Amino acid sequence: MEFVGPGERCLNGTRAAGAKYADGSGANEPVIVGFLCSWCAYRAADAAGMARITLAPNLRPIRVMCSSRVDPEMVLMALREGADGVLVVGCHPGDCHYVDGGLKVLKRFTLLRLLLPQLGLEKERVQLVWAAASEGAVLAAAIDRMTDQLRALGPLQWPKTVLCREGIDP
Repeated sequence: MEFVGPGERCLNGTRAAGAKYADGSGANEPVIVGFLCSWCAYRAADAAGMARITLAPNLRPIRVMCSSRVDPEMVLMALREGADGVLVVGCHPGDCHYVDGGLKVLKRFTLLRLLLPQLGLEKERVQLVWAAASEGAVLAAAIDRMTDQLRALGPLQWPKTVLCREGIDP
């Protein structure tokens, strides 16, 4: 029996969530992997659904206990595995159930955004949003805004963009 820790389970989730449609449908639509905080963001998505607010089908949600648990490696893996963008959604700073989770994710996010241009990636491909459990409309607007931005940027072609050549299997 092999032990799989919570980080590895999440990484396996990004592999599945970042995959494009197998049948080719929606090939021109951006795929967004969303890491949603269990306490606020995931409940905001539920609230949006209960309020009949339409969420863009581009989002592939992955529930995490706290947005501060989202490691930059997980974000890059989601992009490498086929996502066009990654949206990290957490509690407002100061409202985190784990006290300082919002501040931790903000620090990691800031460093990750500095790294993206060095990899040849646009900063708009990775975004951080704060959404309380009652803010389903805020979450829906953030998903729609990011979907529009990614449509304008076009699909992410990891081997060509990051590895600087085609034909390399990451």
